[in-house]
Amino acid sequence: MEKLHTKEMDSLFKAILSLESVDECYKFFEDICTVKELIEIAQRLKAAKMLKNGENYSVVCKETGMSTATVSRVNKCLEYGTGGYDIVLARIAEDEE
Repeated sequence: MEKLHTKEMDSLFKAILSLESVDECYKFFEDICTVKELIEIAQRLKAAKMLKNGENYSVVCKETGMSTATVSRVNKCLEYGTGGYDIVLARIAEDEE
């Protein structure tokens, strides 16, 4: 999405990359996002992980509290997106090993 590639977005992503711990992430994201936004982002990541592991939509919806439309959007990103979920999920899996 070329519209997202702005100096402001670059600054945001550089700020995120500057964080050095989970505690720092909590501090920054609690300041910059609402609680609802953070919960929704975390739910999307959980849904992506579940879908990658073969769970069906109804199980993902029940476990995350997300609508089928949002789960469908996450799945669409997994199938046709830029690979962002794949990068993060692979790195999380490495950390869990």
